[in-house]
Amino acid sequence: MSIKLNIYPKSLFDDVMASKCEKHSKLRTIADMCRYNAITAVKKAGSGHLGSSMSSMDIFVALYYGVLRKTDQGANPDNHHVFFSSKGHDVPGQYAVLHSVGIISDQQLMSLRRLGGLHGHPDTSNPGIEANSGSLGMGISKAKGMAWAKRYRDLSGHVFVLTGDGEFQEGQNYEALQSVPHLGLSNLTVIMDSNKVQSDKEVNAIISLRNFRDKIKQFGWMVIEIDGNEISEIENAITIAVNSHDKPVFIIANTIKGKGVAFMEHIRAIPLNNGLYPFHAGAPDDDSFIRATNELYERNQNNLIKLGIKHQLLLPIDQNDAENHIQLNALGEPVSQTAPQITKIKGKAPYIVEAYGQTLLALGEEIENLIVLDADLSADCRLRYFENKYPDRFLENGIAEQDMVSTAAGLAKFGLLPVVNSFASFLASRANEQIYNNATEGKKIIYAFHYGGLIPAGPGKSHQSIRDISLVAALPNITIIQPGSSEEAEIATRWAVKDCKTSCILRLNIGPSLSEFKMPSDYLFDPGKGTFLREGEDVLIMAYGSVMLHEATLAADLLTKNGFSTGLVNMPWLNQIDDHWLRVACHCYNYLIVLDDHSPIGGLGDQLLRKMNQLNILEDIRVHVFGIEGYPACGTPQEALAYHGMDGVSLANRIQKILE
Repeated sequence: MSIKLNIYPKSLFDDVMASKCEKHSKLRTIADMCRYNAITAVKKAGSGHLGSSMSSMDIFVALYYGVLRKTDQGANPDNHHVFFSSKGHDVPGQYAVLHSVGIISDQQLMSLRRLGGLHGHPDTSNPGIEANSGSLGMGISKAKGMAWAKRYRDLSGHVFVLTGDGEFQEGQNYEALQSVPHLGLSNLTVIMDSNKVQSDKEVNAIISLRNFRDKIKQFGWMVIEIDGNEISEIENAITIAVNSHDKPVFIIANTIKGKGVAFMEHIRAIPLNNGLYPFHAGAPDDDSFIRATNELYERNQNNLIKLGIKHQLLLPIDQNDAENHIQLNALGEPVSQTAPQITKIKGKAPYIVEAYGQTLLALGEEIENLIVLDADLSADCRLRYFENKYPDRFLENGIAEQDMVSTAAGLAKFGLLPVVNSFASFLASRANEQIYNNATEGKKIIYAFHYGGLIPAGPGKSHQSIRDISLVAALPNITIIQPGSSEEAEIATRWAVKDCKTSCILRLNIGPSLSEFKMPSDYLFDPGKGTFLREGEDVLIMAYGSVMLHEATLAADLLTKNGFSTGLVNMPWLNQIDDHWLRVACHCYNYLIVLDDHSPIGGLGDQLLRKMNQLNILEDIRVHVFGIEGYPACGTPQEALAYHGMDGVSLANRIQKILE
C-alpha cells in the first residue's frame, strides 16, 4: 500500500491564531493539528512514541501558546520560563508543537530519528529542548537545580517539568520531592501527565501509586488536580503555579493515553487488546495510520471551517525524499538495505531476544525455583511468555532498577534463582552499586542487559548502551556473554541458568540476527573460547553480537574480494578469555581487528589487549580496536553504523588501509 505523507504547515497555525474566535477553540484545533503532524512524523520515522505524545499534547499547547510564548524576550534569556519533559517519550508531540510555533521547520519535523535530525528522546542539540531525558526519574532533580540557580542569581522566570505517572516508581523523584519544599523553591512546578498507562499495562497493574495526591501534600507541595486534556483547566493551574510564592506546585493532569484518536485512546484500546495498550511505542501500521489521520483530518476540517478558514491545504512531504515512506525492520533499518534476508535457522527464531524469551519459558518448566524480574519492559524483553504461564514466578517491579536488583539478592539468599531484566543503559549504570553489592554476597543472579550496543539508534543516546561492559567487567566472579545469533542465545541462556556457577550477565541485541551464522560442526559453547566462522591468513576479525558479526561478515566478504585472506571469530565471552585458545587463534595472523559494539574503552578489545600482554604475544601481532567513539549517533542503524565507521563497507576500507 502506497501512503502519501502530509503535514499541516506553520502558516496554517498562524492563520488559526489570527482568526477572530474564542481562544480555547483555537488552541483545541491547534492541538489536534499537532496530533496529526506527530503521527505523520512517527510514521515517516518508522518508530516513536505516540500514546504519551497524544496524552501530553494539550499540556504542550497550553504552555507554548501561553506562558512560554509570553515570556519576556529581554536582553537576558536566563530570565525566561523553562520547560522540559522528564519522561521524554512524548517528544514527537513536543516537536509537533515546537513546529507549530516556528521553532522547528517543516523539514526538521520530518527528520525524526534520522542522522542529523530530531532525536528519538529529548536532546539539547535539537531546537527548543532544554534538557536531555529518556532515562526516567531525573527530571525533578534537574528542575530543582534550575530553580535554585535562578533564585541564587536573582533571575526571573519559572521552571516547569513534565513527568509521567509510571515514572514515579523511580526513587530519585521522591528524593527531589522532599528537598524542593525544604529549599523553598516556589519557582518550580511539576506537571504529571497522569494517563494511567505505562509501556502497555495500566499503572495500577504494575505498581499502584496509591493516595498519590496525599503523599505529595505531605512533602509540602501545593497540589492541583485537573483534566489534563482540557486546555482551559491547564491554563488556570499554570496561572496559580506562576503566582504561588509560598510553595512549589504539583499539577496532577488526568489525561487519556492516545487522546484524540478514538481507537488509540486507552479507555477503548485496552479492553480490545486483552488488557494491553498497543500504541505506546512504534509506528502505526498503514491501516491504523490511515484511520487515525482520517479521523483527525475530518475533525480539523470542521473546526477550521468554524474558525472561518476556508483553505486547509496540507503540505506534502517531498516525494523526492527517498525516505519519505520506508518499511523498517525491527532494528528500525530500511528493509531494502538489509542483506542478507532474515531466515530461520533449523526452525529457530531469528530474533535474539525472542530466542531468549522462549528459552526462559522452557527453563521455567525445568527449574521450579527460576524467578523472572521485570522493570516494565515485559514486551520488549520477551518476558510475556513466562509471565503468562508462570505468573506466580514473575515479579513486576515497575520502573525501579535499583529496587529490582536488590530484591533479586533477597530472592537468591533463600534459594531462588532470579533472572533480572531491563535495558542495558539503565541496568548497568543506575543499579551498578546494587549489582556490585549482590556480587559480594556470592549468590547466583542472572542479569539480562537488553538493548546492548549502538543499535537500535532511533531512540537516541539515553537508550543506546555503549558503556555497560566497562561498568560491570571489573566485578569479580561475574561472567559476561553476548550471543551472536538466536541459536547461540538459546545456548547461552541455558548455560547461564543451568551450568554457570557464578552470577552471569547476558548482553542481548534486541533485533533480529541479520545474518545468522551457521554453527560449525565442532562448535562448543566453552567459557573463554570463540568460534571461527571462517579461516584466513592475512587478518583476523573478532566480533560479538548479531549487529557487529553481520557487519564483520560484510567486511570480510569485501576484503576477500580485494585479495585479503580474512579470518572471522565470534567471541561471545566478553570478560573471560582462555589463554591456550587465544594463543592458537592468533598464532598465524599478523593483524587482529577487534570490533566492539561499545566504547573502545573497557570493552572486549581492552580485555584482549590485557590478556595478550600477559601472554607476551603482542610482539607477534598488531591489534586494532574499533569501537563507538564519542556519544552514539541517533538515526537509522545504517546511518549510525556508517557515522561511526562500523558498517561493513567502512570497516573493510579501514582494515584495508591498515593492511596496505
